[in-house]
Amino acid sequence: MQDFIFYFKLGWEHIISVDALDHQLFILALIAIYSYTNLKQVLILVTAFTIGHSATLLMSVMDIIRFDSKWVEFLIPCTIVITAISNLFRTDFSLRSVKINYFLALGFGLIHGMGFANSIRMMLASDQNMGWGLFGFNVGLEAGQIFMVLIILILTFIVFNYTRIKRLSWVLFISAAVFSLALKMALERIPF
Repeated sequence: MQDFIFYFKLGWEHIISVDALDHQLFILALIAIYSYTNLKQVLILVTAFTIGHSATLLMSVMDIIRFDSKWVEFLIPCTIVITAISNLFRTDFSLRSVKINYFLALGFGLIHGMGFANSIRMMLASDQNMGWGLFGFNVGLEAGQIFMVLIILILTFIVFNYTRIKRLSWVLFISAAVFSLALKMALERIPF
């Protein structure tokens, strides 16, 4: 149980810490088009991200895949840029029209999982309870994401109910801000 708690904290901090800006921006871009009434869809969305993240992490720890960390660190903000651009050109926020977000979350989760893989690979590979460690990390990751989602959805509730800001304006503002920050990150991390 001690291994589980250790890795749970590691997963939690992977999302919540100050150094996790790339993950936080991705979550913000991913759910910027949703409102507080879409909690179920948003939870499915972040779980899809966790599944992609976990799959890559598992394959990396088992040494099935390896990628140059410079490229991964460049690709992570690129996923955020693509997600934000997707939001900027959207005018329909119906659940049917945003189904692509599930594929973005799953696919981009694979890339984000590679970002932490090098760091955790050695810890998990040397640990005799790799399964519990990986499980604890992923549960911590999911808990951190749900915490972030709840904060963002509470903020959208306040914005939509206590201001005159329209949903489209909110999505454009958030997505443009995330796009700007992520583009700066990507340009700083160009691997060549």
